[in-house]
Amino acid sequence: MSKSFEKYQKRRLRSSYLSVVVSIALVLFLLGLLGLLVLKTKTISDHFKEQVAITAFLNDSAKEKDIKQLQANLEKKEYAKSVDFVSKDSAAVAYSKDIGEDFIEYLGENPLKNAINIYIKSDFVTPEKMAEIDTELSKDKNVFEVSYDKSLIDLLTKNIKRISFWVLIFSGLFMLIAVVLINSAIRLSVYSKRFTIKTMQMVGATKGFIRKPFLWKGVQLGVIGSLVAISGIVGVMYYMNKTLPEIKIMDDKMLLAILFGAILLTGIFITLLSTFFATRRFLNLRTEDLYY
Repeated sequence: MSKSFEKYQKRRLRSSYLSVVVSIALVLFLLGLLGLLVLKTKTISDHFKEQVAITAFLNDSAKEKDIKQLQANLEKKEYAKSVDFVSKDSAAVAYSKDIGEDFIEYLGENPLKNAINIYIKSDFVTPEKMAEIDTELSKDKNVFEVSYDKSLIDLLTKNIKRISFWVLIFSGLFMLIAVVLINSAIRLSVYSKRFTIKTMQMVGATKGFIRKPFLWKGVQLGVIGSLVAISGIVGVMYYMNKTLPEIKIMDDKMLLAILFGAILLTGIFITLLSTFFATRRFLNLRTEDLYY
């Protein structure tokens, strides 16, 4: 009979530990993903910003050597990430494919112009700096017209600031939720052993002696849960690196080491703190209060 009860108690204990590890892992996994998003917000926003191009349409009178010289000068500019020349003929071919018919045959001539696409570095993709680049390009004698999507630039600038603000708000909120959930899981684990705690106390064990194995077990559970969470995050990062290589999510090794270290320390710290307060509560309870 005693052996059966002992096996039952061990099963309950393992189940309790497993639920704590799963709770810690899930919470830290989500918290880690949010932390990764915070750390990579600039990289992601820079990627989208650098898809923005400003196009300089050239005069028909512009000579080939002048166009090459202009392109070379633009490539040296601080704001230029890359510079591409698009001839009027290649532009006509692309446009014909888009509309599904040969518009030149209908019009009798190619109305398009040679153009230079300048892809802008992320730091310069703001309404003010784009306007300055527009003014600078417009002054060149070979440039007929400068074009870029002003509304898109305004939208990008406003939305990136707004998203960054809300990401920080949600990070703080989710951190609070993580502490509450892990604390609840740890308290339930300690609650299941409240009679053991009181029995040890009744035979003369000090509070420090009773608390020590609980704290050590809390640290172990925190480490295991953190490692499971980190493994999950690495899996997500590997998948994202395969599907969105341009974000370069795995390139900054130091940043990732800091993130994983923070997840591990957070798991240990929260479980240690939660275990300390949970054991203190049950150590201070009277025997008759253990049943409620």
